[in-house]
Amino acid sequence: MLVSAATATKRWRMPDEGDPHLRTWMAFGSSSDIWGKDLLPHVQTDLARIALSIARFEPVSMLVRKQDVAAARRLMGSRVTLVECPIDDLWIRDAGPVFVKNVSGDKAAVDFNFNGWGDKQEHKLDAAVAAFVAEASRVERLDTRLVLEGGGIEVDGEGTAIITESCVLNPNRNPGLSKRECEIELKALLGLEKVIWLPGIAGQDITDGHTDFYARFVRPGAVVAAFDPDPYSFDHDVTKEHLDLLRRATDAKGRSVEVAVLQAPAKPRNTYRSKDFAAGYINFYVCNGAVIAPEFGDVKSDQAARGTLARLFPKREVVQVGIDAIAAGGGGIHCATQQEPR
Repeated sequence: MLVSAATATKRWRMPDEGDPHLRTWMAFGSSSDIWGKDLLPHVQTDLARIALSIARFEPVSMLVRKQDVAAARRLMGSRVTLVECPIDDLWIRDAGPVFVKNVSGDKAAVDFNFNGWGDKQEHKLDAAVAAFVAEASRVERLDTRLVLEGGGIEVDGEGTAIITESCVLNPNRNPGLSKRECEIELKALLGLEKVIWLPGIAGQDITDGHTDFYARFVRPGAVVAAFDPDPYSFDHDVTKEHLDLLRRATDAKGRSVEVAVLQAPAKPRNTYRSKDFAAGYINFYVCNGAVIAPEFGDVKSDQAARGTLARLFPKREVVQVGIDAIAAGGGGIHCATQQEPR
């Protein structure tokens, strides 16, 4: 069911990721056309490893193409629910819907018109994933004129969002729309009162600098942010700027934002390294009772990240998973998952 955000009478709110989930959605959508036939089996193994880690804590529904059902079943058995669906790729955080709720407990799914991160990749099938998941979840689909991805939005569930300008204000998504116009629409769709805008950086990765590689809410009023210590990295200066902005920021309730830092690994494994390799710990996923986070074979950095996440999420188990093949494609665990609230 298509419902215009402009005429919707219900007040929707995007819950915090740490709120209870009904399930996690994923997509077994890696293909040799996108990933290459040599890397593909390792990507599928990484997806299964993530799904099985989450399935210890909550149900997982995995979109899978008909021709890949047998391979998915071999890797995951019956512990993950397979849902046949035509798909291009695995990044359901971006192609899938963003779930919202209202005070009555009704759920809806926002379809943000996925366009392949500004027409950088084939996305004819993935453009229909948000609508498919909304129907499979039996919830209303909310329409919007905005083009963006779930990875570009981080919320605290109490009216504050962190969003990167490099993604949402990019002319390859929303040409001609001002920051104010985008903010008005986002506030109406997601129940926001304040947006903390980070500059991000466009053109360096396929997402144009998604929020979920830079800053994540730990709880209302508290954020964990990425810092890239490599002075030769394109992310070094922008992560320093983000930290400065966040430390000066206040949220929708007027609270100063507490900021913890997660540094990128210094010496990640070289198994599947590429120019797009996403070696960072910020792209973790919060599910019922756990934080599913990456490890990169840098023992010192991996242990430090685990310790930081355990301190920040004291009531959740921190589960670290190797995702080198997925990271070689420029993404991570958060990019490959999407929560459906309970």
